[in-house]
Amino acid sequence: MRNNKQQTTNNQRQTTNNKQPTTNDKQPTTNNKQPTTNNKPINLFDYETLAPQHLSQMALDYYASGAGDEITLRNNRSAFEALQLRPRMLVDVSQRDLSTEILGEPVAMPILIAPMAFQCLAHPEGEIATAKAAAALGTVMVLSTMSTKSLEEVAQIPQQTNQWFQLYIHRDRDLTRALVERAEAAGFKALCLTVDTPLLGSREKDRRNQFTLPSGLELANLATMANLQIPQTAGESGLLSYFAQQIDPGVTWWDLEWLHSLTSLPIVVKGILRGDDALRAVEYGAKAVIVSNHGGRQLDGAHATIDALPEIVAAVGDQAQVLIDGGIRRGTDVLKALALGAQGVLLGRPVLWGLAVAGEAGVRQVLEILRDELDLAMGLSGCATIQDIGSSLVK
Repeated sequence: MRNNKQQTTNNQRQTTNNKQPTTNDKQPTTNNKQPTTNNKPINLFDYETLAPQHLSQMALDYYASGAGDEITLRNNRSAFEALQLRPRMLVDVSQRDLSTEILGEPVAMPILIAPMAFQCLAHPEGEIATAKAAAALGTVMVLSTMSTKSLEEVAQIPQQTNQWFQLYIHRDRDLTRALVERAEAAGFKALCLTVDTPLLGSREKDRRNQFTLPSGLELANLATMANLQIPQTAGESGLLSYFAQQIDPGVTWWDLEWLHSLTSLPIVVKGILRGDDALRAVEYGAKAVIVSNHGGRQLDGAHATIDALPEIVAAVGDQAQVLIDGGIRRGTDVLKALALGAQGVLLGRPVLWGLAVAGEAGVRQVLEILRDELDLAMGLSGCATIQDIGSSLVK
Protein backbone atom coordinates (compact mmCIF):
# COMPACT_ATOMS: atom_id res chain seq x y z
CA MET A 1 0.00 0.00 0.00
CA ARG A 2 1.13 3.60 -0.60
CA ASN A 3 1.87 4.41 3.03
CA ASN A 4 3.78 1.24 3.65
CA LYS A 5 6.28 1.32 0.78
CA GLN A 6 9.63 -0.31 1.44
CA GLN A 7 11.92 2.54 2.47
CA THR A 8 15.60 2.71 3.22
CA THR A 9 16.68 2.78 6.83
CA ASN A 10 17.91 6.31 6.35
CA ASN A 11 14.53 7.49 5.12
CA GLN A 12 12.78 5.82 8.04
CA ARG A 13 14.99 7.71 10.44
CA GLN A 14 14.46 11.03 8.68
CA THR A 15 10.68 10.93 8.22
CA THR A 16 8.84 10.69 11.50
CA ASN A 17 5.48 11.28 9.87
CA ASN A 18 6.02 8.08 7.86
CA LYS A 19 4.67 9.60 4.67
CA GLN A 20 5.71 10.50 1.18
CA PRO A 21 5.40 14.31 1.14
CA THR A 22 3.81 16.06 -1.75
CA THR A 23 5.90 18.19 -4.10
CA ASN A 24 4.38 21.32 -2.57
CA ASP A 25 5.31 20.54 1.03
CA LYS A 26 8.64 18.82 0.51
CA GLN A 27 10.85 21.88 0.11
CA PRO A 28 9.88 23.94 3.19
CA THR A 29 9.86 20.96 5.56
CA THR A 30 13.26 19.81 4.31
CA ASN A 31 14.74 23.25 4.89
CA ASN A 32 13.25 23.53 8.39
CA LYS A 33 14.28 20.12 9.63
CA GLN A 34 18.04 20.14 9.06
CA PRO A 35 19.86 19.84 12.40
CA THR A 36 22.67 22.24 13.22
CA THR A 37 26.24 21.25 12.44
CA ASN A 38 27.04 20.64 16.11
CA ASN A 39 23.92 18.44 16.32
CA LYS A 40 22.41 20.56 19.08
CA PRO A 41 18.65 20.87 18.49
CA ILE A 42 17.45 24.42 18.02
CA ASN A 43 13.85 23.71 17.01
CA LEU A 44 11.27 20.97 17.38
CA PHE A 45 12.00 19.57 13.92
CA ASP A 46 15.61 18.93 15.00
CA TYR A 47 14.33 16.80 17.87
CA GLU A 48 12.05 14.98 15.45
CA THR A 49 15.08 14.16 13.29
CA LEU A 50 17.21 12.97 16.20
CA ALA A 51 14.58 10.93 18.08
CA PRO A 52 14.61 7.84 15.80
CA GLN A 53 18.21 7.19 16.84
CA HIS A 54 16.91 6.49 20.36
CA LEU A 55 13.76 4.50 19.56
CA SER A 56 12.98 0.98 18.41
CA GLN A 57 11.23 0.80 15.05
CA MET A 58 8.04 -0.37 16.76
CA ALA A 59 8.09 2.56 19.19
CA LEU A 60 8.90 5.06 16.44
CA ASP A 61 6.07 3.81 14.24
CA TYR A 62 3.65 3.87 17.18
CA TYR A 63 4.50 7.44 18.13
CA ALA A 64 4.84 8.94 14.65
CA SER A 65 2.24 7.28 12.48
CA GLY A 66 -1.35 8.20 11.77
CA ALA A 67 -4.44 6.34 10.64
CA GLY A 68 -5.08 5.10 7.12
CA ASP A 69 -3.41 7.19 4.43
CA GLU A 70 -2.32 9.75 7.08
CA ILE A 71 -4.20 12.54 5.34
CA THR A 72 -5.33 14.12 8.60
CA LEU A 73 -1.87 13.73 10.09
CA ARG A 74 -0.40 15.80 7.24
CA ASN A 75 -3.26 18.29 7.14
CA ASN A 76 -2.88 19.12 10.83
CA ARG A 77 0.50 20.59 9.93
CA SER A 78 -0.25 22.08 6.51
CA ALA A 79 -3.33 23.90 7.82
CA PHE A 80 -1.17 25.85 10.26
CA GLU A 81 1.29 26.68 7.48
CA ALA A 82 -1.52 28.04 5.29
CA LEU A 83 -2.47 30.71 7.84
CA GLN A 84 -0.79 34.09 7.50
CA LEU A 85 -0.03 36.57 10.28
CA ARG A 86 -0.84 40.29 10.17
CA PRO A 87 1.48 41.91 12.74
CA ARG A 88 0.89 45.30 14.36
CA MET A 89 3.72 47.85 14.41
CA LEU A 90 4.91 50.54 16.84
CA VAL A 91 3.64 48.76 19.93
CA ASP A 92 5.74 48.70 23.09
CA VAL A 93 6.79 45.06 23.45
CA SER A 94 9.88 45.67 25.57
CA GLN A 95 8.28 43.56 28.32
CA ARG A 96 6.26 40.47 27.45
CA ASP A 97 4.17 38.19 29.64
CA LEU A 98 3.13 34.70 28.49
CA SER A 99 1.26 33.76 31.65
CA THR A 100 -2.44 32.97 31.60
CA GLU A 101 -5.11 30.90 33.38
CA ILE A 102 -6.43 27.49 32.40
CA LEU A 103 -9.47 26.21 34.34
CA GLY A 104 -8.93 29.05 36.78
CA GLU A 105 -5.36 27.98 37.61
CA PRO A 106 -2.34 30.11 36.69
CA VAL A 107 0.12 28.70 34.17
CA ALA A 108 3.37 30.23 33.03
CA MET A 109 2.53 29.81 29.36
CA PRO A 110 -0.42 28.67 27.24
CA ILE A 111 1.41 25.47 26.24
CA LEU A 112 0.30 22.26 27.97
CA ILE A 113 1.43 18.66 27.51
CA ALA A 114 -1.11 16.40 25.81
CA PRO A 115 -1.92 12.93 27.16
CA MET A 116 0.31 10.33 25.49
CA ALA A 117 0.48 6.64 26.30
CA PHE A 118 3.48 4.38 26.85
CA GLN A 119 6.12 7.06 27.45
CA CYS A 120 8.59 4.52 28.86
CA LEU A 121 9.01 3.33 25.28
CA ALA A 122 10.94 6.58 24.78
CA HIS A 123 12.88 6.74 28.06
CA PRO A 124 13.05 4.65 31.25
CA GLU A 125 11.68 7.51 33.36
CA GLY A 126 8.77 7.98 30.97
CA GLU A 127 5.90 10.00 32.40
CA ILE A 128 7.93 10.87 35.51
CA ALA A 129 10.47 12.78 33.41
CA THR A 130 7.71 14.52 31.46
CA ALA A 131 5.91 15.57 34.61
CA LYS A 132 9.11 16.95 36.13
CA ALA A 133 9.73 19.07 33.03
CA ALA A 134 6.16 20.39 33.09
CA ALA A 135 6.47 21.27 36.77
CA ALA A 136 9.78 23.06 36.22
CA LEU A 137 8.20 25.28 33.56
CA GLY A 138 4.95 25.91 35.40
CA THR A 139 2.55 24.23 33.02
CA VAL A 140 0.05 21.37 32.96
CA MET A 141 0.77 17.76 32.08
CA VAL A 142 -2.18 15.52 31.19
CA LEU A 143 -1.44 11.94 32.23
CA SER A 144 -2.83 9.15 30.07
CA THR A 145 -4.92 6.27 31.40
CA MET A 146 -2.48 4.12 29.38
CA SER A 147 0.63 5.48 31.10
CA THR A 148 3.63 3.30 31.95
CA LYS A 149 4.09 5.08 35.29
CA SER A 150 1.19 5.05 37.74
CA LEU A 151 -0.89 8.12 38.45
CA GLU A 152 0.20 7.92 42.11
CA GLU A 153 3.89 7.98 41.11
CA VAL A 154 3.37 10.98 38.85
CA ALA A 155 1.28 12.80 41.47
CA GLN A 156 4.18 12.66 43.94
CA ILE A 157 6.23 15.06 41.83
CA PRO A 158 6.17 18.54 43.42
CA GLN A 159 4.07 20.77 41.17
CA GLN A 160 4.16 24.50 40.58
CA THR A 161 0.86 24.15 38.77
CA ASN A 162 -1.46 21.15 38.36
CA GLN A 163 -1.87 17.81 36.63
CA TRP A 164 -4.89 16.43 34.81
CA PHE A 165 -5.83 12.79 34.34
CA GLN A 166 -6.98 11.63 30.91
CA LEU A 167 -9.71 9.00 31.05
CA TYR A 168 -10.87 6.24 28.73
CA ILE A 169 -14.19 4.76 29.82
CA HIS A 170 -13.77 1.00 30.01
CA ARG A 171 -16.52 -1.58 29.63
CA ASP A 172 -15.87 -2.37 33.28
CA ARG A 173 -17.54 0.64 34.89
CA ASP A 174 -16.27 -0.30 38.34
CA LEU A 175 -12.74 -0.08 36.95
CA THR A 176 -13.50 3.33 35.44
CA ARG A 177 -14.98 4.53 38.70
CA ALA A 178 -11.88 3.36 40.56
CA LEU A 179 -9.61 5.26 38.16
CA VAL A 180 -11.60 8.46 38.74
CA GLU A 181 -11.47 7.98 42.51
CA ARG A 182 -7.73 7.31 42.44
CA ALA A 183 -7.07 10.41 40.33
CA GLU A 184 -9.03 12.66 42.66
CA ALA A 185 -7.43 11.14 45.76
CA ALA A 186 -3.96 11.60 44.26
CA GLY A 187 -4.57 15.33 43.76
CA PHE A 188 -5.16 15.61 40.02
CA LYS A 189 -7.03 18.83 39.29
CA ALA A 190 -9.19 17.83 36.30
CA LEU A 191 -10.45 14.84 34.32
CA CYS A 192 -9.83 14.89 30.59
CA LEU A 193 -12.34 12.57 28.92
CA THR A 194 -11.27 11.37 25.47
CA VAL A 195 -14.36 10.93 23.30
CA ASP A 196 -12.99 10.20 19.81
CA THR A 197 -12.04 6.55 20.41
CA PRO A 198 -15.19 4.40 20.56
CA LEU A 199 -13.13 2.18 18.27
CA LEU A 200 -9.42 2.41 17.54
CA GLY A 201 -8.43 3.94 14.21
CA SER A 202 -6.70 1.81 11.59
CA ARG A 203 -3.02 2.41 12.32
CA GLU A 204 -1.43 0.26 9.68
CA LYS A 205 2.16 0.44 10.88
CA ASP A 206 1.10 -0.82 14.31
CA ARG A 207 -0.78 -3.64 12.64
CA ARG A 208 2.23 -4.64 10.56
CA ASN A 209 4.50 -4.45 13.62
CA GLN A 210 1.99 -6.40 15.75
CA PHE A 211 2.45 -3.66 18.34
CA THR A 212 2.69 -4.61 22.00
CA LEU A 213 4.64 -3.44 25.03
CA PRO A 214 8.07 -5.00 25.45
CA SER A 215 8.92 -7.08 28.48
CA GLY A 216 9.29 -4.94 31.59
CA LEU A 217 6.69 -2.34 30.64
CA GLU A 218 3.07 -2.47 31.73
CA LEU A 219 -0.13 -0.45 31.93
CA ALA A 220 0.81 0.99 35.29
CA ASN A 221 -2.68 2.25 36.16
CA LEU A 222 -4.43 -0.96 35.15
CA ALA A 223 -2.14 -3.95 35.62
CA THR A 224 -2.29 -4.13 39.40
CA MET A 225 -5.99 -3.38 39.83
CA ALA A 226 -7.40 -5.40 36.93
CA ASN A 227 -4.46 -7.39 35.51
CA LEU A 228 -4.94 -5.66 32.15
CA GLN A 229 -2.12 -5.66 29.62
CA ILE A 230 -1.63 -4.98 25.93
CA PRO A 231 -1.97 -8.46 24.43
CA GLN A 232 0.30 -10.04 21.86
CA THR A 233 -1.95 -10.62 18.88
CA ALA A 234 -0.77 -12.58 15.85
CA GLY A 235 -1.05 -10.49 12.69
CA GLU A 236 -2.62 -7.54 14.49
CA SER A 237 -1.86 -4.59 16.78
CA GLY A 238 -2.17 -5.52 20.42
CA LEU A 239 -3.51 -2.04 21.12
CA LEU A 240 -6.32 -2.60 18.63
CA SER A 241 -7.17 -5.83 20.43
CA TYR A 242 -7.08 -4.09 23.81
CA PHE A 243 -9.50 -1.37 22.71
CA ALA A 244 -11.85 -3.90 21.14
CA GLN A 245 -11.93 -5.95 24.34
CA GLN A 246 -11.80 -3.27 27.05
CA ILE A 247 -12.91 0.21 25.88
CA ASP A 248 -16.65 0.88 25.86
CA PRO A 249 -17.90 1.83 22.35
CA GLY A 250 -21.33 2.65 23.77
CA VAL A 251 -20.32 5.83 25.60
CA THR A 252 -22.79 8.70 25.08
CA TRP A 253 -23.40 12.19 26.41
CA TRP A 254 -25.21 10.66 29.37
CA ASP A 255 -21.90 9.30 30.57
CA LEU A 256 -20.74 12.85 31.16
CA GLU A 257 -23.50 13.10 33.74
CA TRP A 258 -22.37 9.79 35.21
CA LEU A 259 -18.80 11.10 35.54
CA HIS A 260 -20.05 14.23 37.27
CA SER A 261 -21.80 11.98 39.79
CA LEU A 262 -18.46 10.33 40.62
CA THR A 263 -16.28 13.37 41.17
CA SER A 264 -16.14 17.06 41.94
CA LEU A 265 -13.24 17.54 39.53
CA PRO A 266 -13.86 19.71 36.46
CA ILE A 267 -14.27 17.68 33.28
CA VAL A 268 -12.54 18.53 30.02
CA VAL A 269 -13.82 16.85 26.84
CA LYS A 270 -11.11 15.98 24.32
CA GLY A 271 -11.73 15.03 20.69
CA ILE A 272 -14.23 17.68 19.54
CA LEU A 273 -14.27 18.80 15.87
CA ARG A 274 -17.77 20.34 15.53
CA GLY A 275 -19.42 23.37 17.01
CA ASP A 276 -22.62 21.53 17.92
CA ASP A 277 -20.66 18.84 19.77
CA ALA A 278 -18.71 21.51 21.62
CA LEU A 279 -21.89 23.24 22.70
CA ARG A 280 -23.41 19.96 23.83
CA ALA A 281 -20.32 19.15 25.88
CA VAL A 282 -20.76 22.48 27.67
CA GLU A 283 -24.45 21.78 28.22
CA TYR A 284 -23.45 18.51 29.89
CA GLY A 285 -21.11 20.33 32.24
CA ALA A 286 -17.70 20.38 30.54
CA LYS A 287 -15.52 23.24 31.76
CA ALA A 288 -13.32 23.07 28.66
CA VAL A 289 -13.18 21.30 25.31
CA ILE A 290 -10.09 20.25 23.40
CA VAL A 291 -10.27 20.54 19.64
CA SER A 292 -8.51 17.35 18.62
CA ASN A 293 -8.48 14.60 16.01
CA HIS A 294 -6.19 12.41 18.13
CA GLY A 295 -3.12 13.52 16.21
CA GLY A 296 -4.52 12.13 12.97
CA ARG A 297 -4.65 8.66 14.51
CA GLN A 298 -8.40 7.98 14.45
CA LEU A 299 -10.65 8.98 11.52
CA ASP A 300 -8.45 9.66 8.53
CA GLY A 301 -9.81 12.56 6.49
CA ALA A 302 -11.16 14.32 9.58
CA HIS A 303 -10.92 18.10 9.84
CA ALA A 304 -7.54 19.62 10.65
CA THR A 305 -7.85 20.97 14.16
CA ILE A 306 -6.87 24.57 13.44
CA ASP A 307 -9.50 24.64 10.66
CA ALA A 308 -12.14 23.34 13.08
CA LEU A 309 -11.22 25.81 15.83
CA PRO A 310 -13.14 28.96 14.78
CA GLU A 311 -16.51 27.16 14.56
CA ILE A 312 -16.01 25.68 18.01
CA VAL A 313 -14.94 28.97 19.56
CA ALA A 314 -18.01 30.65 18.10
CA ALA A 315 -20.31 27.90 19.41
CA VAL A 316 -18.91 27.88 22.93
CA GLY A 317 -18.48 31.61 23.41
CA ASP A 318 -17.51 32.40 26.98
CA GLN A 319 -19.27 29.35 28.46
CA ALA A 320 -16.10 27.24 28.59
CA GLN A 321 -12.47 27.35 27.61
CA VAL A 322 -11.32 25.99 24.27
CA LEU A 323 -7.95 24.28 23.85
CA ILE A 324 -6.42 22.67 20.77
CA ASP A 325 -3.82 20.07 19.81
CA GLY A 326 -2.52 18.63 16.55
CA GLY A 327 0.27 19.83 14.25
CA ILE A 328 1.79 22.45 16.56
CA ARG A 329 5.52 22.73 15.89
CA ARG A 330 6.35 26.45 16.02
CA GLY A 331 5.68 29.39 18.30
CA THR A 332 3.86 31.00 15.41
CA ASP A 333 1.48 28.01 15.42
CA VAL A 334 0.66 28.71 19.05
CA LEU A 335 0.12 32.38 18.21
CA LYS A 336 -2.25 31.48 15.38
CA ALA A 337 -4.26 29.16 17.61
CA LEU A 338 -4.57 31.83 20.31
CA ALA A 339 -5.54 34.43 17.70
CA LEU A 340 -8.35 32.17 16.50
CA GLY A 341 -9.75 31.90 20.00
CA ALA A 342 -8.01 29.06 21.81
CA GLN A 343 -6.99 29.70 25.40
CA GLY A 344 -4.12 27.25 25.13
CA VAL A 345 -2.55 24.46 23.10
CA LEU A 346 -1.49 20.93 23.98
CA LEU A 347 1.79 19.63 22.62
CA GLY A 348 2.08 15.95 21.73
CA ARG A 349 4.71 14.19 19.61
CA PRO A 350 7.51 16.77 20.06
CA VAL A 351 7.42 16.01 23.80
CA LEU A 352 8.10 12.36 22.98
CA TRP A 353 10.98 13.31 20.69
CA GLY A 354 12.55 15.36 23.47
CA LEU A 355 11.98 12.54 25.96
CA ALA A 356 13.63 10.01 23.65
CA VAL A 357 16.68 12.19 23.00
CA ALA A 358 17.44 13.47 26.50
CA GLY A 359 14.80 12.44 29.03
CA GLU A 360 13.56 15.18 31.33
CA ALA A 361 16.10 17.67 29.96
CA GLY A 362 14.91 16.98 26.42
CA VAL A 363 11.25 17.54 27.29
CA ARG A 364 12.17 20.71 29.11
CA GLN A 365 14.14 22.05 26.15
CA VAL A 366 11.31 21.23 23.74
CA LEU A 367 8.93 23.26 25.89
CA GLU A 368 11.46 26.08 26.28
CA ILE A 369 12.04 26.26 22.54
CA LEU A 370 8.32 26.54 21.81
CA ARG A 371 7.83 29.03 24.63
CA ASP A 372 10.69 31.22 23.39
CA GLU A 373 9.41 31.06 19.82
CA LEU A 374 5.98 32.16 21.03
CA ASP A 375 7.57 35.01 22.98
CA LEU A 376 9.39 36.19 19.86
CA ALA A 377 6.32 35.81 17.66
CA MET A 378 4.26 37.86 20.11
CA GLY A 379 6.86 40.60 20.19
CA LEU A 380 7.12 40.75 16.41
CA SER A 381 3.33 40.85 16.15
CA GLY A 382 2.85 43.72 18.59
CA CYS A 383 1.48 41.63 21.46
CA ALA A 384 2.96 42.16 24.91
CA THR A 385 0.54 39.82 26.69
CA ILE A 386 -1.65 36.84 25.86
CA GLN A 387 -4.67 39.15 26.21
CA ASP A 388 -3.34 41.33 23.35
CA ILE A 389 -3.67 38.46 20.86
CA GLY A 390 -6.81 38.77 18.73
CA SER A 391 -8.38 37.44 15.57
CA SER A 392 -7.17 40.38 13.46
CA LEU A 393 -3.66 38.89 13.63
CA VAL A 394 -4.57 35.98 11.34
CA LYS A 395 -5.55 35.97 7.70
